[in-house]
Amino acid sequence: MIFINRRLVLLSLMAVPLSARAQADEWQTVVAPDLRFRLEMPAPAAKSTAEEKEKGHAGVRVAWESKRGEQIFNFDYVDYEPGWFSSRDGKVMAKELGRGDAEKAFPKPKYKYLRDEPITLQGWDGYALDIEGEAGAGVMMRTYIVKDRLFRLLVTVGDESSKAAANRFLDSLKLAETKP
Repeated sequence: MIFINRRLVLLSLMAVPLSARAQADEWQTVVAPDLRFRLEMPAPAAKSTAEEKEKGHAGVRVAWESKRGEQIFNFDYVDYEPGWFSSRDGKVMAKELGRGDAEKAFPKPKYKYLRDEPITLQGWDGYALDIEGEAGAGVMMRTYIVKDRLFRLLVTVGDESSKAAANRFLDSLKLAETKP
């Protein structure tokens, strides 16, 4: 539950316009301890774990967060019990987990959903949700289900420079396995 509240706080940041300022373009590669993924984030990326468990979780949530100016980058994953996702429709689960509380926090009449669709990464089911506020600031989110592991990426955006950095982050996730 704590993690969901943290996501809502991050999502609410989209209502605050991001300022454009000169920033170092230093990025680092984050590699999973079990080598199942890698991605790029602005340096330094701080790693944390969350002990809270939701239904189906088999382990702790592992997260990395970094900032580039006022832009926030967040990546996390959590393992679920064996068979948790494989016994369900992956596309439906990805949508439910990808949208989460976004519809309640960001009602469509007030916020514009720029991208709201199923996606795949290396054959694995996922969901893309990009939301824009009135001032043009927004948030981009990606959710992927890989076997019984859930991956989530979230980044705030404002100007064109922040959108380019957001796309670099979102597109950098590489998985060790391709879905057969």
